[in-house]
Amino acid sequence: MDINPKQFMEAIEQIAEERKIPKERILETVEAAIAAAYRKDFGHPEQHVRAKLNPETGETELYLVYDIVAKKDDVENEHTQITVAEAKKKGAKTPKTGEEYVEKVKPPEGFGRIAAQTAKQVIIQRIREVEREIVRDEFSDRTGELMTGSVQRIEGRNVFVEVGRAIGVMGPDDQIQSERYYIGQRLRVMLKEVDPEGRGAQLILTRSHPDFVRRLFELEVPEIHAGTVEIKSVAREAGVRSKVAVASNQEGVDPVGTCVGQRGTRVQAIMAELGEEKIDIVLFDEDDVTYITNALSPAKISKITLDKKTDTASINVADDQLSLAIGRGGQNVRLAGELTGWQLDIEKSDSQKKAEAEAATSDDESGVVASIPMAKVEGVTEDEAKAFDAAKIGTAQHAAAASDEELAKVEGVEDERKKEILQAAAQAVSESIEPEPTQAAEEPKKEEASEEPKEEPAEAEEPEKEAEVTEEPAEEKAKKPAEEPKEEAKPAKTTEGPAKTDEKPDEAKDVPEEKPEEPAKEAGDDSKDESSDSDDPGDSK
Repeated sequence: MDINPKQFMEAIEQIAEERKIPKERILETVEAAIAAAYRKDFGHPEQHVRAKLNPETGETELYLVYDIVAKKDDVENEHTQITVAEAKKKGAKTPKTGEEYVEKVKPPEGFGRIAAQTAKQVIIQRIREVEREIVRDEFSDRTGELMTGSVQRIEGRNVFVEVGRAIGVMGPDDQIQSERYYIGQRLRVMLKEVDPEGRGAQLILTRSHPDFVRRLFELEVPEIHAGTVEIKSVAREAGVRSKVAVASNQEGVDPVGTCVGQRGTRVQAIMAELGEEKIDIVLFDEDDVTYITNALSPAKISKITLDKKTDTASINVADDQLSLAIGRGGQNVRLAGELTGWQLDIEKSDSQKKAEAEAATSDDESGVVASIPMAKVEGVTEDEAKAFDAAKIGTAQHAAAASDEELAKVEGVEDERKKEILQAAAQAVSESIEPEPTQAAEEPKKEEASEEPKEEPAEAEEPEKEAEVTEEPAEEKAKKPAEEPKEEAKPAKTTEGPAKTDEKPDEAKDVPEEKPEEPAKEAGDDSKDESSDSDDPGDSK
């Protein structure tokens, strides 16, 4: 098969440049495709055909390869095996058993055109395989490394990013949910893994993995790269918040301050890369209690009890610190548990529990009753009660008012069954509440209470007013003219009280007969006269 060697080599070099594949690998691919085309159209499927391209002359040479056996009885497949005697007949000088005999064959007429059509798909497939092998060899030892690429295309929820000569993919779970991507966007990603068997993109990229935050800190903080400061653990909810535990390997170095940077420049640069994701930098400690306390910051912890058999930590906090310790949607305690490796159970302090227990068990006149455990609710099994207790819903009162988020934490109980249990809990609470006293029984008490204070002022005000009028000198009252309306107002109130009750008509008549105000008015008149007469300049002095 003769072709133009110049055009042939130009085509090979163009493919090598576009695909970024070595030219030798492309030549091997073309040779394999030509051999496959000859075997399919002019040979036998079981034959071993070998093709050899000469890049300088453009000539293609074809060879049939046989395995040499000693005797004719040893031949199992005449298309792949040949005896020593037959090899000698075909021109072999010293054929030996176990060696290969290569027979050169002349390409049939028209083989070039037929081979080109047949080998087209084989060449394309083989070039793709070569590309995948090159990508695998290049990136297999770069797992966990940060890379910079650009978004090439978006298909559904998958984002394809071009990194170097390869194209990687970010699936929905590897994306930051609050981010929006567009074609041509420059992104910093981390190589999560290389998939050698995948039919699509081999490189799995991520921006949501906790190690992505770790690599950003290593890039931004030189002390981490140098080993002076070490990142012990990272817990992350991508796009929302991350917790990073750091420790110092050199005395005198503050690991938290080193990661924060002057005026927060270092951590702010990392937050900007993460889409303003919040980052809590926690001081690592070998003591688990101290470490857990630091991880739950800013909440103040009252007491921590560790159970090393189950890796569970019971944490007591004050009532005003409970929301801080749990965080919005349980985020703070969830990240702290992931960071420390402990299962954290947040509880109220012992004193708070005791106060709530006393309040729950005390009955008062308003109908408040003791808390009803879930195990005592009618129709609730022991396992169901334990499931609710594990979700911190231990009483029927709590279950009746539980939110959807709290109910979602109840494991092992189906949603329909949860609704039935909530109805039973609400029924148990309603039946346990004592009815309030009837309004009819309270009315006599209210009447007695209202009558008593009304009778007292009628009897007590008369002597007081008489004493004020008779004992206070007129001159002193004259100095306080502003108080005259108050003295006039009091008798008016006393007359209204008895008038409503109609119990003591005699006293109601006696009250208006009291006229102690005349001396006061006279004193007021005298004082006015005196004040008018005191216009003399000498008196004013």
